Amino acid sequence: MIVTIDRLGHLGHGIAPGPLYVPGTLPGEVVEGTPDGDRLADPKIITPSPNRVKPPCRHARACGGCQLQHAAEPFVAAWKQEVVVNALAGQGLATDFLPLVTSPPNSRRRATLSARRTKSGVLIGFHARASDTIAEIPDCQLLHPGILAAFPGLQALVYVGGSRTAELSLQVTLTRGGPDVVVTGGKPLDSTLRMDLARLVEAHAFSRLTWDGETVALRDRPALTMGTATVVPPPGAFLQATAEGEAALLAAVRQALGPQKRIVDLFSGVGTFTLPLAGTMEVHAVEGDAAMTKALDLAARNTPNLHRISTETRDLFRRPLEPDELEQFTGAVIDPPRAGAEAQTQTLAASKIPVIAAVSCNPVTFARDAKALTAAGYRLDWVQVIDQFRWSTHVELVARLSR
Repeated sequence: MIVTIDRLGHLGHGIAPGPLYVPGTLPGEVVEGTPDGDRLADPKIITPSPNRVKPPCRHARACGGCQLQHAAEPFVAAWKQEVVVNALAGQGLATDFLPLVTSPPNSRRRATLSARRTKSGVLIGFHARASDTIAEIPDCQLLHPGILAAFPGLQALVYVGGSRTAELSLQVTLTRGGPDVVVTGGKPLDSTLRMDLARLVEAHAFSRLTWDGETVALRDRPALTMGTATVVPPPGAFLQATAEGEAALLAAVRQALGPQKRIVDLFSGVGTFTLPLAGTMEVHAVEGDAAMTKALDLAARNTPNLHRISTETRDLFRRPLEPDELEQFTGAVIDPPRAGAEAQTQTLAASKIPVIAAVSCNPVTFARDAKALTAAGYRLDWVQVIDQFRWSTHVELVARLSR
């Protein structure tokens, strides 16, 4: 069968009439292959798109960590913005867009890798596309060099603490004290394994090792800088994937808020926005995870020359801040998980907060929540797409809404 690709789907697959899904293709390309259900097996590109480029990474064909390395950067940028435009249009919304910002190659300071022991050693990498197979990625163009440099130590951890029957998950975050590693799926801890793991942490200069929920070694503080503050996040805490992406998100939030006296930071995490913003305004940070709230509070107390920061541990899905509680603030930042913040958005919509900086990693739930706010009298002033997850289909954004 010969087909022409009409568009890209939300997973980055080319879609031909039918629909037929063809991974690794671009709109306008003529492709030949064998139909297999709703997919085209063994596709061969007959007429390539002018937006097709040679993948910059030699692992692109085998690895499933990136979905769009075959597409030119301007095309990916336009497509990601179009994803947001279409999500907003689905809710009857439209707005202006600020220029898109993309994180550079080799900038991922945080990644979750898959690992397994084999007969000949250890496999570490990302899964191949639609497969349980682990693709090795020694020359990955996505990961920060600091994470790639940690691979020998990670391999040693897997060799000592992994088995050939189970896959391990390795969450690695670069910190000032060295890589902070969280392992799940390893062998049960006993005294011998604890000693072996502690030796490896010291030998490979990891800052901290957490093994199936238990911190088993702490060589140095896994500290991060946020604004002028130093934060030590709990193991596995949410953090932005790249330093450049975090800076772009923060710049957009600052632009959205403008000068403020006192703001509320909803879903504040460990202080990505709270701590830098507190240099010029008072901030009340609300987060559902008590360990992250504690880390933020400790960082605030140990940082001089900040405006007042107050913290609150609260499940904003079950107990959103009510309109009367929001009256004291002149602005709000909201950065919910992918599911969005439907309950908190409803109370924001009923409040009189003049300006909201909305951060989202899901254009669909963002559009839903933005619709609720605009229906209550807010205006969607602008949106900026932040492409923090380069070569992926993941889309993040910051938006300004004002009364």
